[in-house]
Amino acid sequence: MKVTEFLDKSGVKYEIMEHKPVFTAQNLAAAEHEPGKFVAKPVIVKANGKYIMCVLAASCKIDLQALKGQLGVKSAELATEDEIGRLFGDCDLGAEPPFGNLYDLTTVIDKALTSNEHIVFQTGSHEKAIRMKMTDYMKLAEPKVLEFSYHLTS
Repeated sequence: MKVTEFLDKSGVKYEIMEHKPVFTAQNLAAAEHEPGKFVAKPVIVKANGKYIMCVLAASCKIDLQALKGQLGVKSAELATEDEIGRLFGDCDLGAEPPFGNLYDLTTVIDKALTSNEHIVFQTGSHEKAIRMKMTDYMKLAEPKVLEFSYHLTS
């Protein structure tokens, strides 16, 4: 199910924004004139061999050791592009929306992202993004809140 169909069925308000193709969350932030802290990037991790979606701010990097400890798993590694392509067959590679529940994946969100009023993310396409209230995102995605990121320095 496309993320827009899911949002329409849920009845929440959201805005679709079109932009030139972008291939990173930081580029999405620039294209939409949003600080990176509001742009969600989903990172797919294999934890003890099971895929999970980790949602963090565009301006941050994932701390796999912290994630491993909080999940209570022995191994945590980034999924490969091939694996991601198989999991998200209806999305452009690298443009996955942050709703693991639409793909039978557990979703975890970094605590730093949850304090924002809104969230911006790709729709499955490199040319479109969605802006919606964080409270609506949390209600629909039902992510587990953990602390697993660190801010990128320039």
